[in-house]
Amino acid sequence: MTQQLTADSPTPASATLERSWTGPDDGPIQFVTPAGELTELGAAYDVDTSLAQTLYRDMARARRLDQEALALQRQGELGLWLQCWGQEAAQVGTIRALSADDYVFPAYREHAAALARGVTPGELLAQWRGVSHGGWDPASHNFHLYSLVLGTQSLHATGFAMGSVLLGTDHLVATYFGDGAASQGDVNEALNWSAAGNLPVLFICQNNQWAISTPTELQYRTPVHQRAAGFGLRVFHVDGNDVLATYAVTSEAAALIRRGEGPALVEAETFRMAGHSTSDDPTRYRGEDEITAWRSRDPLVRLEVLLRNLGTPAGFFSDLDDELEHLAVEVRRACRALTEPVLDDLFDQAYAAPHALVEAERLAHRELAELMSAGA
Repeated sequence: MTQQLTADSPTPASATLERSWTGPDDGPIQFVTPAGELTELGAAYDVDTSLAQTLYRDMARARRLDQEALALQRQGELGLWLQCWGQEAAQVGTIRALSADDYVFPAYREHAAALARGVTPGELLAQWRGVSHGGWDPASHNFHLYSLVLGTQSLHATGFAMGSVLLGTDHLVATYFGDGAASQGDVNEALNWSAAGNLPVLFICQNNQWAISTPTELQYRTPVHQRAAGFGLRVFHVDGNDVLATYAVTSEAAALIRRGEGPALVEAETFRMAGHSTSDDPTRYRGEDEITAWRSRDPLVRLEVLLRNLGTPAGFFSDLDDELEHLAVEVRRACRALTEPVLDDLFDQAYAAPHALVEAERLAHRELAELMSAGA
């Protein structure tokens, strides 16, 4: 019997996608090979073509946003940009498997997840243009602001989950982090605390093989999912460039959490195709052979091949190309429409209520601004 994989029904637990730390790990779970063919495990699922098309569209939109943002940064329109190129499946597959009510704590590279949650390009670019500390209202999307302090969001998620339990709500809380952050004390404390408290936290590790310039083989001896199992979490190891497998695995992990079986971790094996950021030169520490090998595992290419083999009409791809062109125009327009903040407004946001010292500083700033203006 095949298992139905749809956007509306999570993968059943009977699919046994879990990788337990007590048993052998024969590699990450994979549904679709890099050549776009279904594996034996993937063939056991009745793939919903409509869902697969949605996931493909999400990934394509994220990649186009990434390309435009990189160009804008090189043109001086953005101060910095961290690309998610290559990691689209790890983000789209996980975020689409969650409920809109589930609260998400991202790191700083989760642009594909943010777009899927409804964050607009302009809101995403605001922080990197230097006009806002965030850009969007977290409550509107149940998607928190980016955290640039490595691993801190894992503790935020754990605390939020504890608060949800105390309030009697049934929200699942998810948090993203990378393989480098997994070596931070914050992440390990969050794993332990969530397990000890049986908290509804889903940890999503995008193992992109590099912690800036440090490869995984120099970071640790034991894989992230095995270390998480040692803390008592249910763990899953998946091909993070296979969006269908990632979606299925995350659905099962979320179902376990919702049944009260404690926190879980999904380790998605993927690759950061670009540098750590636009200020990084990855050619100084990575060889072209590695890039070529991972380029052959591109998440969009493999899903496109599968979709075409499943009978997706050519019109779907041509219509999407048109949509992406419109998106590119919107990204450029939205970026250049982000104006410099008025510094005087900063004093309104220092405290919840008026404060005499802040008001004195506001007056001093205005006087200084007037002097500078007169001198100009």
